[in-house]
Amino acid sequence: MRIPSPAEIQALHEKHAPTTEAFTLVHTHCEIVWGVAEQLLSSPRLAHLDAELVRAGCLLHDIGVYRLYGNDGRLDHENYIRHGLLGHEILEAEGFPETLRRFCSHHTGVGLTRHGIVSQGLPLPPADYLAVTEEERLVMYADKFHTKSRPSAFLSPDEYATYLRRFGEDKVTAFRNLRAEFGDPDLTEPVPGIEAEGGAATGAA
Repeated sequence: MRIPSPAEIQALHEKHAPTTEAFTLVHTHCEIVWGVAEQLLSSPRLAHLDAELVRAGCLLHDIGVYRLYGNDGRLDHENYIRHGLLGHEILEAEGFPETLRRFCSHHTGVGLTRHGIVSQGLPLPPADYLAVTEEERLVMYADKFHTKSRPSAFLSPDEYATYLRRFGEDKVTAFRNLRAEFGDPDLTEPVPGIEAEGGAATGAA
């Protein structure tokens, strides 16, 4: 499988972004997520992971957000949970393999289950959207430490765990397992993209 380069992925973002502002928000976030993942990958215990695949997954995971922007330039927050599936559809239309498409559709929260989708009436086809491979889990995990909400901010592991608790203790447990698997990132260290965020890891402990 040929993995697209960062330049190719940036061009894909530029192609699908409805506005320059949307491109800056989403692509910068994706670069930051890669920066977090790259830091975690420096651990010897993760040396066996495919870093190039993780990089592509981080840079592609949120591309579906662009399809949630209306003609008025506003983001459809009510259907935001669909952004992963929309990204999967974009990559499929662009000819990308399932291995890369799954980084879009299987990174939301700490995983979406068929039961959860049905019981909560979520606007998604009932199915399990769970990160399975280590590379998928790392992209999903790294994504949890930065939010695109304005103002965009970094979240410490404890802050994200507190946020998750409203969705059930099982979600908190799943996140705790990810922390044990990959470790906690050091958000006080320089992460690519922080300069665009104002030079500080706001919200990090």
